[in-house]
Amino acid sequence: MTSSALKMEFDSLPKSLKKEVAEFVALLKNKSKNRPALKHREFGFAKGKIILSKDFDEPLDLFKDYI
Repeated sequence: MTSSALKMEFDSLPKSLKKEVAEFVALLKNKSKNRPALKHREFGFAKGKIILSKDFDEPLDLFKDYI
């Protein structure tokens, strides 16, 4: 939904519901502020944990007929 469409929908609400929407928006803003910050990822932290077999790039036996 575009901003203008959202504004049109908001403008069509009665005053009591506009207040409820405003409270909900405030709740969402507060919720996003209390989110913990993402941890900084260290380059190479998984080095050596993933090992590929030596024949990883070799064709599979299933596809020998297609080569």
